[in-house]
Amino acid sequence: MNFKLVISDPKTRKAYQKEIEQKASGLLGKKIGEKVSGSPFGLTGYELEVTGGSDREGFPMRKDVDGTARKRIVLSSGPGFHPKKKGQRKRRSVRGNTISPAIVQVNLKVTGYGQKSIEELLGVKKEEPKEDKEKTQETQKEEKTAEQKSAEKQEKPSEAPKEQPAGEKKEAEEPKKEKPAEQPAGKEEKPKEEDKK
Repeated sequence: MNFKLVISDPKTRKAYQKEIEQKASGLLGKKIGEKVSGSPFGLTGYELEVTGGSDREGFPMRKDVDGTARKRIVLSSGPGFHPKKKGQRKRRSVRGNTISPAIVQVNLKVTGYGQKSIEELLGVKKEEPKEDKEKTQETQKEEKTAEQKSAEKQEKPSEAPKEQPAGEKKEAEEPKKEKPAEQPAGKEEKPKEEDKK
């Protein structure tokens, strides 16, 4: 089994994920709030604090529940329960505060920093600032529209519409009167009674 580590950096307000084998991690038996060296995870020089975790079924670890077992306890606040009304309490299943092989995700917080950045050590690509992304997207859109316009100009002939004499314009503007639709033979309209009077 592997641990899915979620490493949060309070300075940059970013979280990084990494998978590591349980035995190689050195986290088994550690409790919430304990400090751990970052070297087993590839973060040399960093110091991390265990802040929580969850098991295979998604039940969260709680700092105030001792041991590794899953227990049903009455809760009035998170993690594990978020009351909708003031004073509301419910019995919920939660994990103890000690990391065991049943735990799948472990949440860690950076407390001591090393010489290199976390992105370099974990091999994460640095994201461009949003402003740069927007600028590159805008320039790409502008290039596409320019290409489309040039393609349209090449497709259409460059002939300008010829001007018509003044008399011909008026005839073209007048709506054409439609002829009444011819009915098929055998179905003739009967004159209305009003027309006979």
